[in-house]
Amino acid sequence: MKLLFLCVANSARSQMAEGLARTLLESHVNVQSAGSQPSQVNPLAIKALLEIGIDISKHRSKSVDSIDPHQVDLVITLCEEEVCPTFLGAAKRLHWPLPDPAAEKGSSERQLEAFRKVRDSLVEKLKAEPLLKK
Repeated sequence: MKLLFLCVANSARSQMAEGLARTLLESHVNVQSAGSQPSQVNPLAIKALLEIGIDISKHRSKSVDSIDPHQVDLVITLCEEEVCPTFLGAAKRLHWPLPDPAAEKGSSERQLEAFRKVRDSLVEKLKAEPLLKK
């Protein structure tokens, strides 16, 4: 199984999903992430995953245009309020609408909490998704 997580900036949700999937899913799943407007990995995404022992500090944001559509079996889009990138190819598609934690305003603790909520939602979804089982 070749899995691709997509969102706009490839900085928070899709990066966390990639790191979590690499850890939680069996080795038969090849995981990557990308975005339509790649930027850089959000430091709070890195921090939220480090809290549970997963290091994504070496991840880099990538453009969806750099992904070979023939090398993807399943695309999971993670956008909620913004327009998700489109992905050409014959891959199956799922949509997990999650709020962009990088859009959270307020104190640094409130911002980090938004990342934790998305992280925890992703963990639940990854564990429950039947298409990701062998």
